[in-house]
Amino acid sequence: MAALCSPLLKERRLKPGDEVITVAAGFPTTVAPLVQHGLIPVFVDATSPTYNAVPEQIEAAVTPKTRAIFLAHTLANPFDVASVAAAVRKHDLWFLEDACDALGSTYTLDGRETPCGAFGHISTFSFYPAHHITMGEGGAVACDDPLLCKVLLSLRDWGRDCWCAPGHDDTCKRRYARKFATLPEGYDHKYVYSQLGYNLKISDMQAACGVAQLERLDGFIAARRKNFAQLSAALAPAEGALILPKATPGSNPAWFGFPVTLDERFNRREFCEYLNAQKIGTRLLFAGNLTRQPCFEGVTYRDPFGLDGTDKIMNQSLWVGVYPGLTEAHLTYLAEKMCSWLLR
Repeated sequence: MAALCSPLLKERRLKPGDEVITVAAGFPTTVAPLVQHGLIPVFVDATSPTYNAVPEQIEAAVTPKTRAIFLAHTLANPFDVASVAAAVRKHDLWFLEDACDALGSTYTLDGRETPCGAFGHISTFSFYPAHHITMGEGGAVACDDPLLCKVLLSLRDWGRDCWCAPGHDDTCKRRYARKFATLPEGYDHKYVYSQLGYNLKISDMQAACGVAQLERLDGFIAARRKNFAQLSAALAPAEGALILPKATPGSNPAWFGFPVTLDERFNRREFCEYLNAQKIGTRLLFAGNLTRQPCFEGVTYRDPFGLDGTDKIMNQSLWVGVYPGLTEAHLTYLAEKMCSWLLR
């Protein structure tokens, strides 16, 4: 988001007061940067069984102030990329694709099955320990626009203007020959800063872990899909007591988790406490409805269609894991315990 606000983009840069379409049902990382840069979040609703943005609301939320769309693929289930891509093309918007949960998921657009993370002007991935692969922490940013790439690399490296890799000097052969309006002539290009940046480089040890994990990625994805299928079949008798997840049409998720929404006659807190007592871990769908979180007090935003589906996710939804290390016995136990409580 900082990259899209960069002065290097000139008239294309995002500015305070510009609107960005997103969802409130998810993790704060797709929304906090908007607020931090003075942008206005515009929330469309999200609903089960996909837990993603309502497709029909995406273009309908566009106003003359809209400049970008920033959405995450929820628990690796791709959002409706076709709806987003159509709105982006029609209204000349920036598209940020948060694929932090979705490494290995695919979506078929214009007849081509394409990996998630390949659709946005900028896409992001997370390598936190719970994700598909891990480096212990950190993540990756992907883009194929040369100017955006320059901006992103600069922001990663303290905001410096120089593009020399660490350990290399004077790649441009003009290290002391450049002139900047407010600096002495010939100021060392290695210490010219064109942006207010960050220090976001990973360590060599993290990179080594990441490379090793990539070699195992196909197996991890296959295991996650297998575990998801087993849970879907084992929990089918409980449909009616809960809503089972479904893949977005045209997608093939590399499932990060298995979300369910309880019927309103059930108390989710009691259900989670019961599962916890059975040594079954659960998670809520992150912030639930971010607009109701303490951090959002006083924040300016719009929700033109209301957030009824998001509130239902906040009140009645949870998810369990499909981690590749889970065995058939683990998943059978999990499903049996869930069904015994729901069908009692």
